[in-house]
Amino acid sequence: MAHISDSAARTARDLRVVFSRLRRRIREVAQDSDLTPPQESALSLVGKHGAATASALAAAEGVRPQSMATTLAALDQHGLIRRAPDPDDGRRQLVTLTEAGRARVEGNKQLREEWLARAFEDRYTEEERQTVLKALELLERLSRP
Repeated sequence: MAHISDSAARTARDLRVVFSRLRRRIREVAQDSDLTPPQESALSLVGKHGAATASALAAAEGVRPQSMATTLAALDQHGLIRRAPDPDDGRRQLVTLTEAGRARVEGNKQLREEWLARAFEDRYTEEERQTVLKALELLERLSRP
């Protein structure tokens, strides 16, 4: 393996830690006490990807199909998802959000964005916010193939 500078290794480590903490904090902001984190995650996934099978959702979340089935059953009991036969394969069901599910996903998204914007407004100067924006431009390169 090629040599990795101390600064690159430290940056990678520190960035991973900060992103993990920030992601956890953002999740906490809109987390409703009546849903578990896996249920919140699955609900967001359905909202993001639209109609999907339980097995596709399980694969996307990296969980066993049985675990996803349990998660979806709970979301169904809360009236947040609906299941309908797959028009291409009647043996499978497609999962979509109900109006209540869509409202919850959108509400959570808005709460998270508002919390983050307020945190930047309250905790950073304009100059610091501009520095963060410049850093994000640089970090964008990491997300490219």
